Amino acid sequence: MGLLEAIILSVLAASTPLLIAATGELITERAGVLNLGVEGMMIMGAACGFGGTLLTGSTIVGAICGMLAGTALSLIFAAMALGLAVNQVATGLALTILGIGLSGLIGAGFVGERIATAPHLYIPGLTDIPFVGRILFGEDGFVYLSLLLVVAVWLFLYRTRAGLILRAAGDNHISAHALGYPVLRIRLYAVMFGGACAGLAGAYLPLAYTPFFIPGMTAGRGWIALALVVFSSWRPGRLVIGAYLFGAVTILQPHAQGWGIGIPSQLMSALPYLATVIVLVLISRARTGGSTAPAALGTVFVPDR
Repeated sequence: MGLLEAIILSVLAASTPLLIAATGELITERAGVLNLGVEGMMIMGAACGFGGTLLTGSTIVGAICGMLAGTALSLIFAAMALGLAVNQVATGLALTILGIGLSGLIGAGFVGERIATAPHLYIPGLTDIPFVGRILFGEDGFVYLSLLLVVAVWLFLYRTRAGLILRAAGDNHISAHALGYPVLRIRLYAVMFGGACAGLAGAYLPLAYTPFFIPGMTAGRGWIALALVVFSSWRPGRLVIGAYLFGAVTILQPHAQGWGIGIPSQLMSALPYLATVIVLVLISRARTGGSTAPAALGTVFVPDR
C-alpha cells in the first residue's frame, strides 16, 4: 500500500503542470487561436516564479510572477498573430525560442539556489487516514487548483453566455463578427488566459515539484500539453484523463529503475514523447471527419475596416 500510495502521489505531481498548461491552451484553441509557444511561456514562468519566491519567500508571489511572465509572452504572441496577422505557427515557435533563451538569461543567477516547496494541505483526522488521506487531503494547493480550474473552464464553456460566444468565435469567426461580437478582443483574452495558465504551470515546477531552477527544466512539457488538447478532443473532462495518463507515463522511468527492470534509461526517458506521438497518430487515424476542433483554429481574422 505504501508503494502504491507513493506512485499515485508521484503521478499527481507529474500531471499537475500538464493539466494546468493544457487547460489554458484549450481555451486559446477554443477561441480559434493556435499558440505553439506554450513551452516558452512555461519555462519563463518557471524562471520568474522561482525568482519571485527566492526574493520574497512567498510561494504565492512566485506563482503570480510566473503567471505574469506567461501573460507577458502571450501578449507578444497576440500582438504579432492577432494585431499584425503574422502566421500563428511561426509566431508560436519563435515565442518558444524566445522564452527558452530569455529564461536562461533571467535564471542564470538562480542556478544553485534552493527554496522551500509549496506547503501541503493537512487536515487533522482526514490527512492521517491510511492510503487515501495523503492523496485526497494532503496535496499542495496547485493540485487542487488544477482540478478547480478544469471545472471552472467546463462551466464557463458550456454553462455561460460568454463561453458560448468564445466557442462561436472559434467555430466561425466570420459569423461571430457579423453578429457584432469583437472576435479579436475575445481571442486576445483567450490568449492571455492561456499564457497565464502556462506561466503558472511552469512556476509549479520549481515551487512544488523540485525546489530549484534549472534552465530548460520544463523538458518538453509544453509540447505534451499541446498534444493533450488534441487528445481530449478540446473537452475539459477528457483533459483530466489525458493529463493523468501522461503523468503516469512520465514517472515510469524512476520506478522502473527502482524495480530493476532492464530497460535502457534513454528509452524510459523518451516514453512520454513516444506516447504523445502514438496518441496523435491513433487520433488522426480514428477521426472520420467528425472532428470537434474549432473550425477556425489557426486562421487569421482581419475585421472589416
